[in-house]
Amino acid sequence: MSISSRFSVAIHILCLLAINKDKATNTSEYIAGSVNTNPVVIRKVMSMLKGAGLVHVRAGVAGAELAKELQEITLLDVYKAVNVVAENDLFSSHEHPNPECIVGRNIQHSLTKQFSAAQKAMEHSLEIVTLADVVHDILMSDNV
Repeated sequence: MSISSRFSVAIHILCLLAINKDKATNTSEYIAGSVNTNPVVIRKVMSMLKGAGLVHVRAGVAGAELAKELQEITLLDVYKAVNVVAENDLFSSHEHPNPECIVGRNIQHSLTKQFSAAQKAMEHSLEIVTLADVVHDILMSDNV
């Protein structure tokens, strides 16, 4: 299993909006072409980003734009905006281990602590990277 691709699609959308900020071509069809997916997928993710206050999208008007400055949007903001996973639910344990076994009786409690710590560490890592960092990396990679 992996984290939903909505996360990377959302980052892709936001970076494209930032790089194309002066263009009126930021329609769901245009963005879908860059992501290589269906415009319906883009509209769904855009709706989530709008709900989180990360983009401005107006019904009946083509195009979208960032609602905040790039350096104000962290990857954690995007992660939370697209509902990748519920709070403390990134990792899941197998259900119904055997209670007659010492491991089966105790594994879920033990893993819950470890999984929670791992999720917090990952979220901290996402919190210190902004979209400005990602856009900078994209632009530098293209100039190599």
